[in-house]
Amino acid sequence: MSARLDGRVALVTGASRGIGAAIARRLAGHGAQVAVHHRRGAEDARAVLATLEGEGHFLVAGDLGDPESARGVVEATVDHYGRLDVLVNNAGVFVQHPPLSTDWDAWVATWNDTLGANLLGPAHTSYWAARHLGEGGRIVNIGSRGAYRGEPNAPAYGAAKAGLHQLTQSLAVALAPRGISVLGIAPGFVETAMARPHLQGAAGDAVRAQSPFDRVATVDEVAYWVLCACMPDAAFASGAIIDVNGASYLRS
Repeated sequence: MSARLDGRVALVTGASRGIGAAIARRLAGHGAQVAVHHRRGAEDARAVLATLEGEGHFLVAGDLGDPESARGVVEATVDHYGRLDVLVNNAGVFVQHPPLSTDWDAWVATWNDTLGANLLGPAHTSYWAARHLGEGGRIVNIGSRGAYRGEPNAPAYGAAKAGLHQLTQSLAVALAPRGISVLGIAPGFVETAMARPHLQGAAGDAVRAQSPFDRVATVDEVAYWVLCACMPDAAFASGAIIDVNGASYLRS
């Protein structure tokens, strides 16, 4: 891709590993200055920071499940750079909690934690980012195919991602008069370091077989579509949810 993001400031949440780290590298590689957010993985986040092309990248910490901390992450980024052009809401959690085999206390805790990280966190960071993004600003939310096909063993995750997709479309309408575009990316299964053990053996074969490509996505493939969504020419795609699942789940 020849287009560049020179002079643009991007905040990528959950960027200390996996998809978020790949997004940070993609954006930096195309000229953006990147604020690398983490919650507790400071060492991993510093390692990501050291791999980014260009100069002027920044480390910012905070628990996005806490509303004031979410505000603080955005404000710290703006204070550091004096501006904000792109917000990528990538941070999230996935916890299995099958409804028939999870005890009540764990059920309630998982719903609270999952909604806080995967839906309320992006809502609150978007609220504060919208007050700093100008014409051509961009919010990109990392959703999931689970929002459409369901997540029977992790229903809070599926519900939160469905809510995130709807938040994406609601904000797309609300922020368009300000010239701000909002897009979503909905990956299927992605090969991350955390997922790699699950992809070994028969369980991994079954996951790969969900796609006619007989594989899962790489983090770089997801990051590519985030980069595309951040480009100036993508502005009129505001409100779109881009499926990156290797045809493992098709929706009309």
